[in-house]
Amino acid sequence: MTDKSQPDVDINARHDEKMKKIKAARDKMMAQKIDKKGLIIVHTGKGKGKSSSAFGMAMRCVGHDMKVGVVQFIKGGWETGEAKLLKKFPDLCEFHAMGAGFTWETQNRAQDVALAREAWNKALEMLRDPSFSMVILDEINIVLRYDFLPLDDVLDALSNKLPDQHIVLTGRNAPDTLIEAADLVTEMTMIKHPFREQGIKAQIGVEF
Repeated sequence: MTDKSQPDVDINARHDEKMKKIKAARDKMMAQKIDKKGLIIVHTGKGKGKSSSAFGMAMRCVGHDMKVGVVQFIKGGWETGEAKLLKKFPDLCEFHAMGAGFTWETQNRAQDVALAREAWNKALEMLRDPSFSMVILDEINIVLRYDFLPLDDVLDALSNKLPDQHIVLTGRNAPDTLIEAADLVTEMTMIKHPFREQGIKAQIGVEF
């Protein structure tokens, strides 16, 4: 009778040996890494998920009893699910929705510039406060794109950031200089979207 189990034994043995080598190489690599550093994180691109990913990290921080500050530069006229949830933890999350809505809705550049400056001043308070482990500047890339806020002001604040504080900047069309200054950059790519493909409006629980 042929022993059909032998090939599986050989495959398992080769797999285990390969994983041992990978672990040894990874352990050597990790031993050379820095243990802790506040990161500058940019989420950009045309795809959905930039703010959602940032708020996922906010919830992760709250789970670790780390204080989070959020400033929303565009959204403000309607309450999102993430805002409703994070506001249930007032000791761990300070949430400020300071925009007036999308620029094509406001149609008032002077107002948008003034609100962007007000939001930035609030952000600076958090960026200078070591009690905040993470500060999320939601949709700040949009206000930078329209020159509602000087890019140099943002880059200067990032270059003088608190050593252990994480800063997350979201929004499409992130400037090249901001990407260069960041430690972690993720570009969301849109492949399909129900609004474009099927004419389906934003769905509660999915987009807000």
